[in-house]
Amino acid sequence: MRSFQHRLSDFDARGTRIVGISVDPPEINRRQSQKLRYSFPLLSDPRAEVIRRYDVLHPGAAPKGADIARPAEFLIDSSGMVRWVNLTENIAVRSRPEQVLDAFDQIAPVVQ
Repeated sequence: MRSFQHRLSDFDARGTRIVGISVDPPEINRRQSQKLRYSFPLLSDPRAEVIRRYDVLHPGAAPKGADIARPAEFLIDSSGMVRWVNLTENIAVRSRPEQVLDAFDQIAPVVQ
């Protein structure tokens, strides 16, 4: 997510907001955001309600067998329609900001 923070101005220039979400409690996300100096929201979903809704729950994948969200990136338009998704099963594999920006540029004419 640090790479997204570094490219935040490129997302802002496209009118795109970055939002992170995890199953971690709010206080852990708040500390993480402060420590890493994220200027985008890092939301908490400790009951994994939103994470389940977007089908990105990775049951038992966290230490001690807890459920976590698998890495995923979504482009969602202002009406709430998912326009692009990147999903992975590997917690170490995530989209780079360039991939998401390229995907946005490809779908932007459809969305606007």
